[in-house]
Amino acid sequence: MAGTPIARGRPDEPRRRISLRTRVMLLAATCVGGTVALVSLVAFLTVRDNLYEQFDANLTERAAAAADSVPVVSRFRQIPVAVLVGSDIQIGLLQANGLLFYPDSGTAPPWGRQELAVATGGAEQSLRTDPETNMRVVALSSGPGQALVLAQSLEPTEHTLKDLSFVLLLFGGAGIVVAAAAGTAVARTALRPVERLTSATERVASTMDLRPIPVTGDDELSRLTHSFNTMLSAVAESQERQRQLVADAGHELRTPLTSLRTNLELLLSASRQGSPALAEDVRAEIEADIRGQLDELTQLIGDLVELARDSGPQQHVERVDLAEVVERALDRARRRAGDTEFDVELQPWVLTGDPGVLERAVLNLLDNAVKFSPHGSTVTVRLRQLGDGTAVVEIGDAGPGIAPEDLPKVFERFYRSREARTLPGSGLGLAIVKQAAERHGGTVYAGSNPDGGALMTIRLPGVAG
Repeated sequence: MAGTPIARGRPDEPRRRISLRTRVMLLAATCVGGTVALVSLVAFLTVRDNLYEQFDANLTERAAAAADSVPVVSRFRQIPVAVLVGSDIQIGLLQANGLLFYPDSGTAPPWGRQELAVATGGAEQSLRTDPETNMRVVALSSGPGQALVLAQSLEPTEHTLKDLSFVLLLFGGAGIVVAAAAGTAVARTALRPVERLTSATERVASTMDLRPIPVTGDDELSRLTHSFNTMLSAVAESQERQRQLVADAGHELRTPLTSLRTNLELLLSASRQGSPALAEDVRAEIEADIRGQLDELTQLIGDLVELARDSGPQQHVERVDLAEVVERALDRARRRAGDTEFDVELQPWVLTGDPGVLERAVLNLLDNAVKFSPHGSTVTVRLRQLGDGTAVVEIGDAGPGIAPEDLPKVFERFYRSREARTLPGSGLGLAIVKQAAERHGGTVYAGSNPDGGALMTIRLPGVAG
C-alpha cells in the first residue's frame, strides 16, 4: 500500500536568513528581557522571604505574649479571643493528654504531633505550615503538661505575593516591548551606513561602478566606509593600469606584427608559381628583418609577462645583500656587453625583499647603459650609503644622455626617446625597474652623468651590512 507522500523542501531552496537589524532587535530584547526577568525573580524571592520571616516573627511574638498571660483551663474558654491576640488568630490550649481547649467564640486551631510534643515537654516550641488549612501554626509551652497553639492563615500574604508577581510581570513585559522598540530604532539608525555599504558592494559587483561612497560621521562605520572607498580606489587604479597596459601593448605590437605580416606576404608571394623570384640579397634582407621582428616580439612579450608578474604581491621575501645582487647582475651583463668595461665600487647594504626582482631591475639598468654606450667605453656602477637609512645604486653610461624633456617620462611604460627608437628594445625595461623599486619601498630617478651620458639611480631603504 502506497504511503502518503511527505512534502519536502527542495534542496536548492535558499534558507530564510534573519537580517542584521532583526538580530540586533532580538538581541536587545533578549538582553533586557533576561535582565528584567533576573531582577524580578530576585526581587520576588527577596520580598517573599521577608514577608514570611515577618509573618513568622509576628506570629511567634503573639504566641509568646499569650503564653505569658494565659489563664487557667477552667476560665480559658470564656476569655474573648480579641483580648488575647486579635480576630485573625486561632488559639487553643493543648493538654499533654491530647485535649484541646479554645475560646467558645473562636475556632479550634489545627494541631498534630509537633504541637503535642511541645505539650508533653518533648520540645520547647514548634512552627509549621498546615497543608490542609494553609495556616501557619506555632506552639509554645505555657506550663507543665500544656502548650499554647496559635494558627494564622497565609492567604493574605500569598495574595500580596500574587499582586507583586503580577506587577513585576506587567512591568517586565512592558520593559521588553520598550527594549525591542528601542533596539529596532537603534538598529535602523546605526545600521543605515551598513545598508549603504551593502548597496554599494552589490552595485560594484553587478555594474563594476567604482565610484566612492559618501561618508558621514567619524565612527567605526565611517572608518569602514573610508577603508572600502580606499579599496575601490585601488581597484579602479588597478583597472586603469591594466587598461593602459593592454592599450599600450596593443599599440606596440601592431607595428612589428604589421611589418612581419608584410614580409611574410612578400616571401609567400615570391614562392608562388609564375611570380618573379626575389633576388638573394633581397630575400636575405627580408629574412633578417623577420628574425629581428620575432626577436623584438619575443622581448616585448617577455617584458609584458615580467611586468604583469611583478604587479602582484611579493611571493619570495628574504634578507637580501644588495651588493651580491649587483654582482650577480654584473656577471650576466658582462657576458653580453662585448668590449664595454664596468667600473664597480660597492658598499655593503642589506634589506628585506625579493632578490630575483631586484637583480632583474639592476640588470635592466646595466643592459640599458651598455646599449647606449659606445664601443670600448666604461659603465660606472656604484652602491653607496647615504646615511639616512637608504642606499643608492647608481649606473652611469657614456652615451648621448637623456634630453631634459625626456627625463620625467623615461620610466613610463613603452616610452622611448627619439634616440632609443632606432635601437632594439620594448620600452618596458625602465618601467620594470621603477616597479621593482617601489615594491621595495624605494624610488628610481634619471639624471645626467657628470662625465657625460645618463645616470640611472635606484634608492632603497635598508641597513648597512
